[in-house]
Amino acid sequence: MSLLQIDNLSMDIVNTSILRDVTLTVDPGEIVAVTGESGSGKSMTAFSVMQLLPESVKTSGSIYLDGKDLLQATEAEMCRLRGNTVGMVFQEPMTALNPVKTIGDQVTETILIHKAMSPADAKTRAREVLDRVGLPADRFPLSRYPHELSGGQRQRVVIAMAIALRPKLLIADEPTTALDVTTQAQILDLLKGLVEDFGMGLLMITHDLAVVADMADRIVVMRRGEVVERGPTRSLLAQMKHPYTRQLFEASGHQVDLPPRPEPKPLLEVKDVVRDYRLPRTRPFAPHGHFRAVKGVSFELHRGERLGLVGESGCGKSTLTRALLGLEPIQGGSITLDGEPVFSGTKPNLAVRRKMQVVFQDPFGSFNPRHRVDRLITEPFFLLDEPPTGKAREAAIGEALEAVGLAAPDASKYIHEFSGGQRQRIAIARALIIRPELILFDEAVSALDVSVRAQILDLLADLCRAYDLSYLFISHDLSVVRTVTDRVLVMKSGEIVEQGETEEVFSNPRHPYTRTLIDAAPVLPDLDALGRSLTDA
Repeated sequence: MSLLQIDNLSMDIVNTSILRDVTLTVDPGEIVAVTGESGSGKSMTAFSVMQLLPESVKTSGSIYLDGKDLLQATEAEMCRLRGNTVGMVFQEPMTALNPVKTIGDQVTETILIHKAMSPADAKTRAREVLDRVGLPADRFPLSRYPHELSGGQRQRVVIAMAIALRPKLLIADEPTTALDVTTQAQILDLLKGLVEDFGMGLLMITHDLAVVADMADRIVVMRRGEVVERGPTRSLLAQMKHPYTRQLFEASGHQVDLPPRPEPKPLLEVKDVVRDYRLPRTRPFAPHGHFRAVKGVSFELHRGERLGLVGESGCGKSTLTRALLGLEPIQGGSITLDGEPVFSGTKPNLAVRRKMQVVFQDPFGSFNPRHRVDRLITEPFFLLDEPPTGKAREAAIGEALEAVGLAAPDASKYIHEFSGGQRQRIAIARALIIRPELILFDEAVSALDVSVRAQILDLLADLCRAYDLSYLFISHDLSVVRTVTDRVLVMKSGEIVEQGETEEVFSNPRHPYTRTLIDAAPVLPDLDALGRSLTDA
């Protein structure tokens, strides 16, 4: 019998079918990837193994883990299995960690709960697993707190918690979705190395085939609660018998058809911008130190141009974005939009600020769930001296919603009634409604499924044709930036280290850091080459 054996698993919640006859296996030392869009049942399958399910759920079929029938196990028996025989790595590390406990305490907690060893030995084991996941003692003592770590470092702590007792099965649920490309590559290499070192089975949940194409031994494709295709990775990608599998693959490598950009005419001009943050005193009455997050950044964005900004977490992208929007003061340099300064002294110039809008990464978190869509997308009207009222306001709302592929009657709905992709369309409608000169997209598609992401990117191309959009597209996903921008800026440690025409920078990078980013990005396999290799074999 396999390490994990799921047979004909079906699940209903309040008469709604969630899973239907799901069957899959994971052997020791094997990596199995489960892929599909949001709502396909990937995570519910993983939660079924952990038995982390709502009380109203009804299940049938069987789940055997190392010979133990989990559907018949009591909660006490599952508590002994969780963290011991099976560990889980969740998608968002900050919500998986306790913000008021040190990383050492959180890793040792798993060990102590299972009474696997003494507190002293548990602390020693915590140090060992943190070292193993790339958090050495000299830089990451056990006394560190989660807020003192980057996103990738927090994810490593979550992995350390999951492997502290060397479980036989590790479940990773979208562990790299919100990470930049270099950190993503490091986490994937880490998970692969853990499988090789410990011989554990790995069940990898993901919506992006490119992430697991060269990592997984087998792939299981799910759609609407069912397994539509499964098989060894190379043969599945080479043959792709089900049209949905091919749809996912094509969406992962989707190319956008942008309209030609107009003749260069400066819109946003950034010259020698500096942004400093004050650091706490190192001792009583000592002067404050300063951290320079943005170091003399200069660039231009032309009217009708699509400019990309890429770099790792912590490079200064978000700090620069807040400065461009007038949300944070700058300590040096200048920012002008259409010749007008964004700042009046140290305060934002609201007459200029109203000409810029932003689309955030998390569409649900950027909306007030108590308001209807018509109220949400008209928030920018507060920036206008004479906002439209009555029928003019209704017409503006309907036009904005229809421009992003929704319907005018959607204005009366609440945000929770929409899918993630639809929410992002509403966020774009909010940005468009006052016809700004410039839109900033801050990781606007990083949390979306590949097929929904492709739809949103096509929407941007359509809006460029209809509205002559000018935008700054900030992302850690190089494949997305490559297809939706004309030029690209590469940022590292607060500086622009390379800039130029997008295709030229990606094809012939001049700076070593740019090459590092490109090499770290997941790449879809060549299907023709895969087919030939299988034929030769």
